[in-house]
Amino acid sequence: MRCPGPHDSFERAAFAGGARRIAGIDEVGRGPLAGPVMAAAVILRPGAVPDGLGDSKRLSPARRRALAAMLRQDAVWALGAAAPAEIDALNVERASHLAMRRAVAALPLRPDHLLVDGNRLPRWLPCAAQCITGGDGRALSIAAASIIAKVARDGLMADLAAAHPGYGWERNAGYPTAEHRRALLDMGPTPHHRRSFGSLRNILYQEN
Repeated sequence: MRCPGPHDSFERAAFAGGARRIAGIDEVGRGPLAGPVMAAAVILRPGAVPDGLGDSKRLSPARRRALAAMLRQDAVWALGAAAPAEIDALNVERASHLAMRRAVAALPLRPDHLLVDGNRLPRWLPCAAQCITGGDGRALSIAAASIIAKVARDGLMADLAAAHPGYGWERNAGYPTAEHRRALLDMGPTPHHRRSFGSLRNILYQEN
Protein backbone atom coordinates (compact mmCIF):
# COMPACT_ATOMS: atom_id res chain seq x y z
CA MET A 1 0.00 0.00 0.00
CA ARG A 2 1.35 3.43 -0.94
CA CYS A 3 2.15 5.66 2.01
CA PRO A 4 -0.07 8.74 2.30
CA GLY A 5 1.80 11.95 1.62
CA PRO A 6 5.54 12.29 1.06
CA HIS A 7 7.72 9.39 2.19
CA ASP A 8 11.33 8.31 1.96
CA SER A 9 10.96 5.35 -0.42
CA PHE A 10 12.70 7.15 -3.30
CA GLU A 11 15.55 8.28 -1.07
CA ARG A 12 15.98 4.78 0.39
CA ALA A 13 16.07 3.28 -3.11
CA ALA A 14 18.75 5.75 -4.15
CA PHE A 15 20.79 4.97 -1.03
CA ALA A 16 20.46 1.26 -1.79
CA GLY A 17 21.85 1.97 -5.26
CA GLY A 18 24.97 3.57 -3.81
CA ALA A 19 24.02 7.24 -3.57
CA ARG A 20 25.26 9.14 -0.54
CA ARG A 21 24.01 12.70 -1.04
CA ILE A 22 20.49 12.89 -2.42
CA ALA A 23 18.97 16.25 -3.26
CA GLY A 24 15.31 16.88 -3.92
CA ILE A 25 14.49 19.62 -6.42
CA ASP A 26 11.29 21.51 -7.02
CA GLU A 27 10.27 24.82 -8.55
CA VAL A 28 7.43 27.22 -7.89
CA GLY A 29 5.99 30.09 -9.86
CA ARG A 30 5.30 28.77 -13.35
CA GLY A 31 1.77 30.15 -13.46
CA PRO A 32 2.05 33.73 -12.20
CA LEU A 33 2.02 36.71 -14.54
CA ALA A 34 4.84 38.42 -12.63
CA GLY A 35 8.02 37.58 -10.78
CA PRO A 36 10.65 34.89 -11.24
CA VAL A 37 10.45 31.15 -11.27
CA MET A 38 12.13 29.96 -8.07
CA ALA A 39 13.67 26.55 -7.46
CA ALA A 40 15.17 24.93 -4.41
CA ALA A 41 17.49 21.97 -3.98
CA VAL A 42 17.50 20.28 -0.57
CA ILE A 43 19.62 17.52 0.95
CA LEU A 44 17.88 16.26 4.07
CA ARG A 45 20.03 15.18 6.99
CA PRO A 46 19.09 11.77 8.45
CA GLY A 47 17.46 12.21 11.82
CA ALA A 48 16.73 15.89 11.20
CA VAL A 49 13.63 15.73 8.99
CA PRO A 50 10.77 17.88 10.33
CA ASP A 51 7.44 16.21 10.89
CA GLY A 52 4.62 17.27 8.61
CA LEU A 53 6.49 17.81 5.34
CA GLY A 54 4.05 17.93 2.45
CA ASP A 55 3.20 19.56 -0.85
CA SER A 56 3.73 23.26 -0.13
CA LYS A 57 0.50 24.18 -1.93
CA ARG A 58 -1.51 22.15 0.58
CA LEU A 59 0.04 23.70 3.69
CA SER A 60 -1.10 26.87 5.40
CA PRO A 61 1.23 29.87 5.03
CA ALA A 62 2.10 29.74 8.72
CA ARG A 63 2.93 26.04 8.56
CA ARG A 64 5.02 26.53 5.42
CA ARG A 65 7.03 29.28 7.10
CA ALA A 66 7.59 27.19 10.22
CA LEU A 67 8.76 24.18 8.21
CA ALA A 68 10.96 26.34 5.99
CA ALA A 69 12.68 27.78 9.08
CA MET A 70 13.42 24.28 10.39
CA LEU A 71 14.67 23.10 7.02
CA ARG A 72 16.94 26.11 6.57
CA GLN A 73 18.49 25.28 9.94
CA ASP A 74 18.82 21.50 9.64
CA ALA A 75 19.11 20.68 5.93
CA VAL A 76 21.61 21.52 3.19
CA TRP A 77 19.79 23.73 0.72
CA ALA A 78 20.14 26.33 -2.01
CA LEU A 79 17.91 28.46 -4.21
CA GLY A 80 17.99 29.24 -7.91
CA ALA A 81 15.81 31.58 -9.95
CA ALA A 82 15.03 32.60 -13.51
CA ALA A 83 13.96 36.20 -14.03
CA PRO A 84 10.91 37.31 -16.06
CA ALA A 85 13.18 38.35 -18.95
CA GLU A 86 14.65 34.84 -19.02
CA ILE A 87 11.16 33.33 -18.93
CA ASP A 88 10.22 35.52 -21.91
CA ALA A 89 13.36 34.55 -23.80
CA LEU A 90 13.35 30.82 -23.08
CA ASN A 91 9.71 29.89 -22.26
CA VAL A 92 8.60 29.02 -18.75
CA GLU A 93 9.53 25.33 -18.82
CA ARG A 94 13.11 25.96 -19.94
CA ALA A 95 13.41 28.83 -17.47
CA SER A 96 12.19 26.51 -14.71
CA HIS A 97 14.89 24.03 -15.63
CA LEU A 98 17.46 26.83 -15.58
CA ALA A 99 16.35 27.77 -12.06
CA MET A 100 16.68 24.11 -11.00
CA ARG A 101 20.21 23.85 -12.42
CA ARG A 102 21.18 27.05 -10.62
CA ALA A 103 19.83 25.70 -7.33
CA VAL A 104 21.85 22.49 -7.68
CA ALA A 105 24.98 24.43 -8.61
CA ALA A 106 24.58 26.63 -5.52
CA LEU A 107 24.46 23.72 -3.05
CA PRO A 108 27.42 23.83 -0.64
CA LEU A 109 27.71 20.03 -0.88
CA ARG A 110 27.78 18.27 -4.23
CA PRO A 111 24.95 15.72 -4.54
CA ASP A 112 25.40 12.40 -6.31
CA HIS A 113 21.71 11.72 -6.96
CA LEU A 114 18.82 14.07 -7.71
CA LEU A 115 15.08 13.58 -7.26
CA VAL A 116 13.35 16.08 -9.53
CA ASP A 117 9.68 16.99 -9.43
CA GLY A 118 8.02 16.65 -12.84
CA ASN A 119 8.14 14.44 -15.90
CA ARG A 120 11.16 15.89 -17.70
CA LEU A 121 14.71 16.34 -16.46
CA PRO A 122 16.64 19.57 -16.98
CA ARG A 123 19.65 19.21 -19.25
CA TRP A 124 23.23 19.22 -18.01
CA LEU A 125 22.58 18.08 -14.47
CA PRO A 126 25.83 17.18 -12.69
CA CYS A 127 24.90 13.66 -11.56
CA ALA A 128 22.35 10.88 -11.84
CA ALA A 129 18.78 12.13 -11.63
CA GLN A 130 15.26 10.76 -11.48
CA CYS A 131 11.96 12.43 -12.40
CA ILE A 132 9.03 11.93 -10.06
CA THR A 133 5.65 13.15 -11.27
CA GLY A 134 3.84 14.78 -8.37
CA GLY A 135 7.06 14.49 -6.41
CA ASP A 136 6.22 17.25 -3.93
CA GLY A 137 3.46 15.00 -2.63
CA ARG A 138 5.46 11.76 -2.82
CA ALA A 139 9.15 12.27 -1.92
CA LEU A 140 10.28 13.89 1.32
CA SER A 141 13.26 15.74 -0.13
CA ILE A 142 11.17 17.16 -2.99
CA ALA A 143 8.48 18.24 -0.52
CA ALA A 144 11.19 20.03 1.46
CA ALA A 145 12.39 21.77 -1.70
CA SER A 146 8.86 22.86 -2.58
CA ILE A 147 8.41 24.44 0.86
CA ILE A 148 11.70 26.34 0.80
CA ALA A 149 11.10 27.55 -2.76
CA LYS A 150 7.51 28.62 -2.08
CA VAL A 151 8.36 30.56 1.08
CA ALA A 152 11.32 32.24 -0.62
CA ARG A 153 9.29 33.26 -3.67
CA ASP A 154 6.34 34.53 -1.61
CA GLY A 155 8.75 36.65 0.43
CA LEU A 156 10.34 38.06 -2.72
CA MET A 157 6.95 38.94 -4.18
CA ALA A 158 6.01 40.72 -0.94
CA ASP A 159 9.23 42.76 -1.24
CA LEU A 160 8.43 43.59 -4.88
CA ALA A 161 4.92 44.62 -3.83
CA ALA A 162 6.40 47.36 -1.66
CA ALA A 163 8.13 48.79 -4.73
CA HIS A 164 5.10 48.27 -7.00
CA PRO A 165 1.99 48.83 -4.87
CA GLY A 166 -1.47 48.18 -6.17
CA TYR A 167 -1.00 44.78 -7.80
CA GLY A 168 -1.49 42.87 -4.54
CA TRP A 169 1.60 40.73 -4.97
CA GLU A 170 1.94 40.41 -1.20
CA ARG A 171 -1.35 38.50 -1.34
CA ASN A 172 -1.45 36.89 -4.79
CA ALA A 173 2.29 36.32 -5.40
CA GLY A 174 1.83 37.45 -9.00
CA TYR A 175 -0.97 35.05 -9.91
CA PRO A 176 -3.79 36.47 -12.09
CA THR A 177 -6.32 37.22 -9.37
CA ALA A 178 -9.11 39.73 -9.96
CA GLU A 179 -7.12 42.32 -7.98
CA HIS A 180 -4.03 41.78 -10.10
CA ARG A 181 -6.01 41.89 -13.34
CA ARG A 182 -7.68 45.18 -12.39
CA ALA A 183 -4.30 46.71 -11.53
CA LEU A 184 -2.90 45.67 -14.91
CA LEU A 185 -5.78 47.43 -16.67
CA ASP A 186 -5.40 50.52 -14.49
CA MET A 187 -1.59 50.82 -14.36
CA GLY A 188 -0.19 48.54 -17.02
CA PRO A 189 2.63 46.00 -16.64
CA THR A 190 5.82 46.47 -14.63
CA PRO A 191 9.33 45.30 -15.53
CA HIS A 192 8.58 42.21 -13.43
CA HIS A 193 5.69 41.04 -15.62
CA ARG A 194 6.11 38.17 -18.08
CA ARG A 195 5.30 39.85 -21.36
CA SER A 196 5.45 36.63 -23.36
CA PHE A 197 2.44 35.20 -21.54
CA GLY A 198 -0.65 35.16 -23.72
CA SER A 199 -2.85 35.52 -20.65
CA LEU A 200 -1.13 38.82 -19.81
CA ARG A 201 -1.71 40.13 -23.34
CA ASN A 202 -5.32 39.03 -23.17
CA ILE A 203 -5.85 41.03 -19.97
CA LEU A 204 -4.14 44.14 -21.32
CA TYR A 205 -6.05 44.15 -24.58
CA GLN A 206 -9.39 42.73 -23.49
CA GLU A 207 -11.06 46.13 -23.70
CA ASN A 208 -10.15 46.29 -27.39
